[in-house]
Amino acid sequence: MRKYHHLGIPTTAKRGNETYLENFKVYVSGYETSPYGIEWMRYEPECQVPELVKTVPHVAFEVDDLEAELAGKNVLIEPNSPSEGVLVAFIVDDGAPVEFIQFTGVK
Repeated sequence: MRKYHHLGIPTTAKRGNETYLENFKVYVSGYETSPYGIEWMRYEPECQVPELVKTVPHVAFEVDDLEAELAGKNVLIEPNSPSEGVLVAFIVDDGAPVEFIQFTGVK
């Protein structure tokens, strides 16, 4: 199963209610309140996320089997866990970043 989850948009502007993901050096905001699943991403200068993700909006899909989704794809960011119960990875599809999210615990 692949289901739309959110649209991640890079920004340089500080926004209200940002959450800081220290391991990734990124601030995220908006997803919790957006009726359309828009998440704003503000990256610290030392953030190691690939430039493509820092500069190009990405679409994210919730998936049942992250490894199966990555098979044969151009993986940009290997599977990792930004928070408990969540696995994510990014691929490149036709020059655009695409995120896959697998929930391994309670959402």
